[in-house]
Amino acid sequence: MSTSLRNHRIRLAARPHGEPVAEDFTHDVVEVPAPGPGEVLLRTRYLSLDPYVRGRMNDARSYAAPMEIGDVMVGGTVSEVVESAAEGFSPGDTVLSYGGWQEFSVEPAERLRRLDPSAAPVTTALGVLGMPGFTAYAGLLAIGKPQPGETVAVAAATGPVGSAVGQIARIHGARAVGIAGGEAKVARMEELGFDTALDHRAPDLTGRLAAAAPDGIDVYFENVGGAVWDAVLPQLNEFARVPVCGLAAHYNATSLPEGPDRSGQLLGAVLSRSLTLRGFIQREFVPTMFEGFLRDMTGWLASGRVQHTEDITEGLQRAPEAFVGMLRGRNLGKAIVQVS
Repeated sequence: MSTSLRNHRIRLAARPHGEPVAEDFTHDVVEVPAPGPGEVLLRTRYLSLDPYVRGRMNDARSYAAPMEIGDVMVGGTVSEVVESAAEGFSPGDTVLSYGGWQEFSVEPAERLRRLDPSAAPVTTALGVLGMPGFTAYAGLLAIGKPQPGETVAVAAATGPVGSAVGQIARIHGARAVGIAGGEAKVARMEELGFDTALDHRAPDLTGRLAAAAPDGIDVYFENVGGAVWDAVLPQLNEFARVPVCGLAAHYNATSLPEGPDRSGQLLGAVLSRSLTLRGFIQREFVPTMFEGFLRDMTGWLASGRVQHTEDITEGLQRAPEAFVGMLRGRNLGKAIVQVS
């Protein structure tokens, strides 16, 4: 069956210098191979766009190996089984996979997670019930440890991670201060139940943040860095916790920022206020927390205590422009490409 299929792929053509451009991607069409023993041929239905992919386009040491020139762009996918050479999977099954930016992929069966379309929309496996939602859950609860009455602040607060952070914080009895860019995102934060919603594009973020958190900030979930971090640092209380899962403001940087070296100021604050800054990658918490996350988040979604938003672009060919738009903060909610 598979030999008659053609696969449209988007591959890394060049390493970006700053913001990715069209020439950094190349499109091609190839024949679809048949799955080998223990493998499954998948048709991609939905592709996840995530900021971490920008880092993997660079030839730099990180928590995951960089893509090589010519590689298919990486990304999580919701896919349909077309052909199976593995026990337990049949044509028509829906799975969470890692097929990347292409219409078809062949993947080992042990890497797949079966999805039940009757339990939740399958796209939630790429967002609120997937890696972004789990990142929020694990980082906030294992590192941030919000207590009732404390103040939790989070940037990129309408994205799939930040929006979940704010809502989980409120479920645990904390105040949630959300920070995002633009009036539409402020309105969305208010719909999600944030106690305070701040537009980082408006003047005097530092002053407005101080007014929004008069008793200081106990947990800051770091997604962005840059000017938002500069505004947050002075407001952190003694013993504040800072889970660091992303630095989106710096992903396209080609050099260090201009100005004086402020590492001494940061370390002085860490020392004098006994701050905890803890970087993490969500996978470290999968063995101990993922089952509880699925149970809790599924229940919160069903009860309406957590809401989510998806920003869906149609057509694989539009993935590069949607990806760049996401890096610019143009998406409202989880960025997804509907492939088929």
